Amino acid sequence: MRIARFTTDEDPRFGVVGEADGVQVIAVITGDPLYAGIQLTGERIALDDVRLLAPVLPRSKVIGIGRNYAAHAAELGNEVPSEPLVFLKPNTSVVGPGDPILYPDFTDDLQYEGELAVVIGRICKDVPAEDAAKVIHGYTVANDVTARDLQKTDGQWTRAKGSDGFCPLGPWIETDLDVTDLRLTTTVGDRVAQDGSTGQMVVKVPELISYVSRFMTLLPGDVILTGTPEGVGPMNPGDEVSVTVEGIGTLTNKVVSRD
Repeated sequence: MRIARFTTDEDPRFGVVGEADGVQVIAVITGDPLYAGIQLTGERIALDDVRLLAPVLPRSKVIGIGRNYAAHAAELGNEVPSEPLVFLKPNTSVVGPGDPILYPDFTDDLQYEGELAVVIGRICKDVPAEDAAKVIHGYTVANDVTARDLQKTDGQWTRAKGSDGFCPLGPWIETDLDVTDLRLTTTVGDRVAQDGSTGQMVVKVPELISYVSRFMTLLPGDVILTGTPEGVGPMNPGDEVSVTVEGIGTLTNKVVSRD
């Protein structure tokens, strides 16, 4: 099931993305499915007639995992850590599909990192890896935007990864998906910049949830970014960046100068 958050120039609503008579539609649901479940209202809207928003606005946090693909760690001259490398992005960093990525004036090296994102479905702590599926609401696509120069100079990654607009998410949440080996690509314009697979993760999704939940309570709507494959690089004002995860869809954002 694909769950989208959208607007028709009114308050944001949620719906299930599907097809009717050969046209993609959103079947509107009542409230936030994280808390109210799936209750259809009977209203259907053509997908082309809505503006998709970030499919979840984390009430608590976005948790990033660094260097979880060996080739990506190597391309930046880093070793694969012995344990998952965890950082946080505030919920103010989240934007949706089609929203601009504003290029701030405090960096000269803004880079894309296409990733699979996990959306947590219920409050949980100390989750055994074998039970991780029970706490997952679904999966979406992310771009872990990074100011690479600040990542190197600041010593910690708050500005480098947590600035406003540095966490595009979308286009929707897929609730039923086997993520063990999905193709993940990032394009900048017409150029394929990243082409990897979730099967290349050093630490897999169940183990990531187990690891993080040992020291941090996870809440409904929390998002875990699972790392990026090799091929990261700069993006500049005017670039259109698209991240695609097989079985979910494509997240596209344009980089815009922050005047």
